[in-house]
Amino acid sequence: MIFPFGYLRPRSNVRTINIGRTCIFTNANITMTERRHEDMDILSLSAVELGKKIKAGEISAMEATQATLAQIEKEEPRIHGYVTVDAQGALKQAEEIQGKIERGELTGPLAGVPAAIKDNICIKGRLTTCSSKILSNYKPTYTAEAVEHLQDAGAIILGKTNMDEFAMGSTTETSYFGPTMNPHNVGHVPGGSSGGSCAAVAARECYYSLGSDTGGSIRQPSSFCGVVGLKPTYGTVSRYGLVAYGSSLDQIGPITKNVEDCAAVLTAIASWDKKDSTSVKREDYDFMGSLKADVKGLRVGIPADYFTEGLNKEVAEAIRAAANVLKEQGAVVEEFNLSLVKYAIPAYYVIASAEASSNLERFDGVKYGYRAKDYEGLHNMYKKTRSEGFGAEVKRRIMLGSFVLSSGYYDAYYLKALRTKALIKAAFDKAFENYDIILAPAAPTTAPELGKSLGDPLKMYLSDIYTVSVNLAGLPGLSIPVGKDEKGLPIGIQLIGDHFQEKTLLRAAYTYERVTGKEAR
Repeated sequence: MIFPFGYLRPRSNVRTINIGRTCIFTNANITMTERRHEDMDILSLSAVELGKKIKAGEISAMEATQATLAQIEKEEPRIHGYVTVDAQGALKQAEEIQGKIERGELTGPLAGVPAAIKDNICIKGRLTTCSSKILSNYKPTYTAEAVEHLQDAGAIILGKTNMDEFAMGSTTETSYFGPTMNPHNVGHVPGGSSGGSCAAVAARECYYSLGSDTGGSIRQPSSFCGVVGLKPTYGTVSRYGLVAYGSSLDQIGPITKNVEDCAAVLTAIASWDKKDSTSVKREDYDFMGSLKADVKGLRVGIPADYFTEGLNKEVAEAIRAAANVLKEQGAVVEEFNLSLVKYAIPAYYVIASAEASSNLERFDGVKYGYRAKDYEGLHNMYKKTRSEGFGAEVKRRIMLGSFVLSSGYYDAYYLKALRTKALIKAAFDKAFENYDIILAPAAPTTAPELGKSLGDPLKMYLSDIYTVSVNLAGLPGLSIPVGKDEKGLPIGIQLIGDHFQEKTLLRAAYTYERVTGKEAR
């Protein structure tokens, strides 16, 4: 049975959770006090640590799943990180996977470890809503390639996480099912659009999750929630089964407690896929081998362009401090001018909105999803279905995209944005002639308060200034936690690498993490 959080409820309603303890604690021969104590010990583990203990027989996959479901029951009324949770299905998966582990059929680092999936990534027969009314009853007939790889690795899929509708937003407040809250302070947003995935990891409602990143949707919420989030090089992870927003920009990536977990999940999901025409065949998919605490001689560039008006002082100081840590470990740190920063936001939103207007044409009430009840004729059914089914932000981007693709404006806006995209990529190519990685902010500020962003869409768009360039250039970007501000909200920094240089990013992040001990626990 699937327990829905707010399924088919309007955004204004508060979502509830109803996972019975009889389901969670079946066959448990210990007291609830002991159970809670053991749960806390289990939940404090990283994904790789848990996998090792399961393999060694110290913890079972069922125990880990029960502990995580109990944490979901406890935290969901406060966090609202999930759209749906399949408690019984997760326990059944755990039992099957435990048997395979004991028989030696599953030996990988993630076998038996509970995970969550962003609700725009398809799982066969499971609700995949994109947090939108128009897909609120949609169950795919196939599973995304990345999820299949996790299942092959022995992952236990708990449920689907909340997000900004169709991944359009930076706060997870545009969800049809209501907003997700930041676990560190529920009066603040978790970021977006993968806010549910990041909040679930931060609140220990799963050991890791998958998100998608079109313009920073993994890295920015990871920064706000104090977790590790990686947007891989475009084409490294198959987009098959990811509901498209901006097809030339979208990429699935891991959200984890620490860098080691990030490398393990990326190793599991990265592959060449003939079903995805943009998939790239790489020679090496073993990212775990890059985990060495050694940055001696690593050339680190800090864009001076990013340290201008609008960047929060505490965020800037945290970046400088992180740079000093790498410098003390033997890295060479320099400032440089990246250029073209001010053109990234307009180029990104023109391109992303244009692609969105094309991709979302398929949601018309005919083939699947929501259909308006009262209409007159086919054309009226299209209009009413899309008017009722899409939220305000999605409509705004569809209209913007349709405008820039229309006759008379195509050359003036869309083609000009594509040329700007090429210039931005060239600027990064030039930077990587001198530097191995670029150290930058993940967001201008820490997490804003709930309700403070949606009233001014332009301000919300500008908050993506440090992340969208990475997607335009198809580069890998990694967000890691580096501290907290005076309000106790997490601060994250972004490491940017050249194409296919995820190992360099992971090595630098792993070094920082080992030296400072800063990871989500």
